[in-house]
Amino acid sequence: MGAHRVSEETVRALGVPNATATHRPIAHRDLIDLVLAAVERNNLQVTAQAHGLTHGSSRYFGLLNVGHQDDATKEWTRVIGMRNAHDKRFAAGVVAGSQVLVCDNLCFSGEIEAVRKHTVNISAELPGIINRAIGKMGEVWQQHADRVDRYKGCEISDPNVHHVVIRAVDRGAMANSYIPKVLEAYREPPHEAFRPRTVWSLHNAFTEVFKERVDLLEERSCIMHEILDDFVR
Repeated sequence: MGAHRVSEETVRALGVPNATATHRPIAHRDLIDLVLAAVERNNLQVTAQAHGLTHGSSRYFGLLNVGHQDDATKEWTRVIGMRNAHDKRFAAGVVAGSQVLVCDNLCFSGEIEAVRKHTVNISAELPGIINRAIGKMGEVWQQHADRVDRYKGCEISDPNVHHVVIRAVDRGAMANSYIPKVLEAYREPPHEAFRPRTVWSLHNAFTEVFKERVDLLEERSCIMHEILDDFVR
């Protein structure tokens, strides 16, 4: 996960720093509970989960795979990403994501993101923010399904593959050192589903390389979607 993977019980056992006049941190377990409650209210079911901690457990990243009645027809599953920080590095929040079933590659969507800074009234306001966000995620996941269809239907030439890879570097999605890794994952895909020379296969080459850093994946996913969406228009 780009973080030390731990059990949910380990996360729940962690304390929370003392509040100050301007900084009101919430426990990582409280964020998990708010998201789980919102998931249940939206008739979704958690089918798998993963949790990670960094920076002495002050930063938390979580993933919830959530089931839906038509999941059996899809090549990917719905994911909710969670994050929280006690060191003021980022706000508490959730984001819609997806995971490819054949390879566990992850990506996040930039269409909706619910965040709340750790300031006065966070405990009162965060539940409503999360409830509204998860209520809107169905629309976001449908948009992602449409995106996948466009990517799968768009063939891409080798020169354009190289162009997209360089754009990813220029836009800050990855460092130069990632170039040979992405090209290798595209040219020799580890899964038969990605052998067609399409934008979908290229997308999964990127996510194959990015998958170990969930803490950076949200930003990288948004940049890659912008680049690839522009290409398939």
